[in-house]
Amino acid sequence: MPSISRRGKTMPQSPIRKLVPFAEAALKRGIKIIHLNIGQPDIKTPKVALDAVRNNTLEVLAYSRTEGSETYREKIARYYAKNDIHVHADNIIVTTGGSEALSFALGSIADNDDEIIIPEPFYANYNGFANATGIKVVPVVSNIENNFALPPIEEFEKLITPKTKAILICNPGNPTGYLYTKEEIKKLAAIVKKHNLFLVADEVYREFTYDNREHHSILQEEGLEEHAIVIDSVSKRYSMCGARIGYLVSKNKEVMQTALKFAQARLSPPTYAQIACEAALDTPQSYFDDVKKEYEARRNLLITELSELDGVVVAQPQGAFYCIVQLPIDDADSFARWLLEDYNLDGETVMVAPAAGFYATDGLGTNQIRIAYVLEKDDLKRAVHILKEALKAYVL
Repeated sequence: MPSISRRGKTMPQSPIRKLVPFAEAALKRGIKIIHLNIGQPDIKTPKVALDAVRNNTLEVLAYSRTEGSETYREKIARYYAKNDIHVHADNIIVTTGGSEALSFALGSIADNDDEIIIPEPFYANYNGFANATGIKVVPVVSNIENNFALPPIEEFEKLITPKTKAILICNPGNPTGYLYTKEEIKKLAAIVKKHNLFLVADEVYREFTYDNREHHSILQEEGLEEHAIVIDSVSKRYSMCGARIGYLVSKNKEVMQTALKFAQARLSPPTYAQIACEAALDTPQSYFDDVKKEYEARRNLLITELSELDGVVVAQPQGAFYCIVQLPIDDADSFARWLLEDYNLDGETVMVAPAAGFYATDGLGTNQIRIAYVLEKDDLKRAVHILKEALKAYVL
């Protein structure tokens, strides 16, 4: 029998999606599932984006330009300018989701066995992309006790070797919801310049910041032009996860020329999706103001409800729409599966994402889960009640 590649065997499963078969089985048994496990917003996609597809007059659905249409990239640059980020259209490559942007970035800056330092916990697919490109993830631990703030810069410096190519952050963070301060970004900027590294920032949740806090992009840092690479996406910003459109953004010409070769190998980003996303850039600010207000209210309710549960510790997210919750259990993977296979409260249960999959260090996050607060407030309140009763039943 032909053998599977070592890379395929070591490819990690998604902690978000690996429980889907158990959820499907629960549904077949008539159990209602409240999904806290995945960041699929329930906010409506802007009508202007959907109408652009409905009303287009294309007669041939042709390839687009490899780097994305010029009009779209110019419009993206104007969007960034409104956010005090000054780039040109040729600093942008449109990709098939933020995932492809990250894949192009990693492929452009690192070779097999090179290293990238990432504060953990981090978006689980970073492990997958690193595995697929032969890159070694070197984690630096952040802690729930201090809300997953940036670890001391000395901890990064200890990990830098001749094989280190970059530091990768998610800001605001998935799965923690942590928002890096301007001072923390400046510390990272200083260390990558000192050691001649890249600083890669996944900024897909830029719009979602709370408590009157502001997002500070690495592209706003002077002197970081050759080091900064931003990963971006329309998925969460416009509630358009299915569009699969993202961006790779950098002022480093060699990085962009290299990434373009990876983009040429996959031909072009999807045409219809670009039509929708270009139109989405006309979404009025009131849309974002309303969405931000709604997420902040959901966060406040969720944190309040979770904080009242015995033995539960929850971090305070300042952005995105996720939080890490520490439970009074030993194994969140087993608990998450038990919730779907063996437990229900009046015919309902909850689906969560075990947090160990968001860590690279074995043994960390085993008693933690990630919750995405992308549901109506009544559903979130009901979900926490189910979780409360489930923990009572589980520990007995």
